[in-house]
Amino acid sequence: MLSGITTKWHTTLSKLSSLSCMAMLAMLVAGASYAGDDSDHDRARQALEAGEVLPLRTILERVEREHPGQVMEVELDREKGVWLYEIKILREGGALVKLKINARDGTLLGLKEKPGKQPRPGDGR
Repeated sequence: MLSGITTKWHTTLSKLSSLSCMAMLAMLVAGASYAGDDSDHDRARQALEAGEVLPLRTILERVEREHPGQVMEVELDREKGVWLYEIKILREGGALVKLKINARDGTLLGLKEKPGKQPRPGDGR
């Protein structure tokens, strides 16, 4: 009986050890990816300090007034020499809206909307 418990204990420890190693590897990979984002963060901060872009808070206040919904993702990119905020918003009803905004002055440059999925008849939702 004791050897059965010992075997189960070793198996459990082995599984936990494998999971721990996988978790640590995932954290290292995520950390390396995050460290690569430092240069992007620095560029964005420098652009803000140089007056090339409006603060994100200013942009989000405008977006929340004009495009109600939950902000899901924000990116600051430079395309063809122009700083752009790309903002994804989830609207009530499930529609996903992607806004492209000039980061210097807050002008809306583009809007794409993907409608939410409609429940199927008899789906019970």
